[in-house]
Amino acid sequence: MKNPRSVIVIILIGAISLLVAGGVLAAEATPTPDDIIRGAQLYDKWYAVLGVDSPTVNMPIWSRQSTNTLSGADTWRCSECHGWDYRGSQGEYRAGSHYTGFPDLWTLVQGLTGDDIVSHLKGSLDPAHNFSTYLDDASLTQLASFLKFGIIDDATYIDSISLRVIDPNYTHGQSLYQSTCLACHGEDGKKIVFRIEGIDEYLGSVANRDPWRFLHRTRFGVAGTDMPIGMTLGWQPSDGRDILVYAQSLPTGGEIISEPTRNPQLTPAPLLGGPATNLWTGILTILGTMVGGVVVAVAFIGGFVLLALIVVIILRKRSKRNS
Repeated sequence: MKNPRSVIVIILIGAISLLVAGGVLAAEATPTPDDIIRGAQLYDKWYAVLGVDSPTVNMPIWSRQSTNTLSGADTWRCSECHGWDYRGSQGEYRAGSHYTGFPDLWTLVQGLTGDDIVSHLKGSLDPAHNFSTYLDDASLTQLASFLKFGIIDDATYIDSISLRVIDPNYTHGQSLYQSTCLACHGEDGKKIVFRIEGIDEYLGSVANRDPWRFLHRTRFGVAGTDMPIGMTLGWQPSDGRDILVYAQSLPTGGEIISEPTRNPQLTPAPLLGGPATNLWTGILTILGTMVGGVVVAVAFIGGFVLLALIVVIILRKRSKRNS
């Protein structure tokens, strides 16, 4: 008969191996940058990415709100319901003409897998939110990949009241603009005129009026157009932030129709759970995650140790009987 200590060692090794293997299987594989980029552009305007005609009728759930008066194709865009900061009713679209009351995706996706998100996009929770008629499985998976791995907490980079950039590097942004953007947009950002919601705007106008849209498109490009894409160039969100602060210094040309998308006097309702909102809560979140992982690991291994002790006791009893 094997030495009882050897049995314990074998069981412990097996427990640790199972724990490690379980962690590897539970970890979701990170999608490729190309998949995240295409998903981000689908979020922007999926019918432009697919090269198809947009639906002419309103999206089925659009009738559940009455504050946003857009109609037709715009009602099918993820960005119109959930905002360019991905926070829906908790973000830039919590007030103003774009308000719909639809949910905060940044918080919701924290507890979901990519498969969960695809399931939601297919209408598992709400049949009226079924996009599978329009987007194939590959496109739905790419959109889910963007939502799970591509979106960021824009509050880290953009002040929601002043619309100014937080802790930018203006010189770095100017350098990136001149090397990557200047050829198309010009020295003053007026080479291309944008038509957005019936308004003709220059690049400086967009950067000042809607910095969230600007940051999203700097990172992922514009759906249905050919432009340099920050993620493809290896840029981090902070690089997009720095270009944004430089673009906000460019002439606006007076094209802006002043309509704040946020109400500065409106105090946000507290969010339960969700991502950390500052350094200390971030540290506490990390510590909490680590402690939780340790507790699970200890409990997992402890169960196998208990099992090992039971096996040893049984083997000893049998040994005594045989002797």
